Amino acid sequence: MSEQPVAVVTGANRGLGLEASRQLAALGYLVLLTARREPEGRAAVQRLATQGLSVRFHPLDVTNEVSVRTLAETVRGIGRLDVLVNNAGIFCDPPPGTPEASVFRADLARVRESIETNTLGPLRLCQALIPLMAGRGRVVNVSSGMGQLDEMNGCCPGYRMSKVSLNALTRMLADELKATAVKVNSVCPGWVRTDMGGANADLTVKEGARGIVLAATLPDDGPSGGFLRDGKPIAW
Repeated sequence: MSEQPVAVVTGANRGLGLEASRQLAALGYLVLLTARREPEGRAAVQRLATQGLSVRFHPLDVTNEVSVRTLAETVRGIGRLDVLVNNAGIFCDPPPGTPEASVFRADLARVRESIETNTLGPLRLCQALIPLMAGRGRVVNVSSGMGQLDEMNGCCPGYRMSKVSLNALTRMLADELKATAVKVNSVCPGWVRTDMGGANADLTVKEGARGIVLAATLPDDGPSGGFLRDGKPIAW
């Protein structure tokens, strides 16, 4: 059994997942950095290892049940799990502002693909890994302001609906785990300069990952079932 606290971060070969992995490893976690593309994932681990950080690579396709079960067996072999960061996600809608991005022109295949990765992927991981937390741990579902019903508007139906559903999953998990010390929260990292967010976004990757790491390292009296941005609650 690992003496270090252990974290699993999905979609971590670049962007927010990679930076969250770096920050968690810097706090003393053994991080299982997972990614669908193995060469990029191994390269990311190598970069972090040169900084003296405790990081291992594990291939993971969140849409594949066998891949998820294989990860679970690896975690079981390590003997503990303290943090799960469901970061892997896609944005496959047409660009905002284009006629094709309208909900009236939604490509239902793209909507299904979005939900499969952005909602059902985290559900698969939670079903497989939360039982390995032994009643204590932190789950972070990386969501988006585009999934806020409070500010919902048009365009990008696949991404928006998948993130609304992810937020609903957060609430359901938190309720069913309320008798335990496992805390589950959704996090909006803000508009971040990643491949998805684009070069004009407000926040650096380091700044965006900070809110993820705050939710992953909540104290025992921290919230569960919340929607957080930079550690503070925001409207659903």
